[in-house]
Amino acid sequence: QVQLVESGGGLGQHGESLRLSCAAAGFTCTEYSMNWERQAPGKGREFVAQITTSGGNTNYADSVKGRCTISRDNARNTVYLQMNSLKPEDTAMYYCKAARIYWPRNDYWGQGTQVTVSS
Repeated sequence: QVQLVESGGGLGQHGESLRLSCAAAGFTCTEYSMNWERQAPGKGREFVAQITTSGGNTNYADSVKGRCTISRDNARNTVYLQMNSLKPEDTAMYYCKAARIYWPRNDYWGQGTQVTVSS
């Protein structure tokens, strides 16, 4: 059974750092690119960051570029999002997404972890 479990969210102050983790189970992680998405109250879900299967390439939303780093440890089946210089607009529920790169292109999401940044 595919399972993605996010952790590491919480309350942070403007300028501080948080590290989110996503533990994956039930599938072969090296067949999936891994993504972080977020959804702020009253807004749609948006892309935050992506990392390829080997970790060799990453991509970021402009809103977090330079402040966030996505990484993965395939031996531990875990993906991370290091968030630095937090801003109040980073307040959102953060979701981990696994996107299969082969056919069939299955996508899976975790339940999310809440990040709240105070000014």
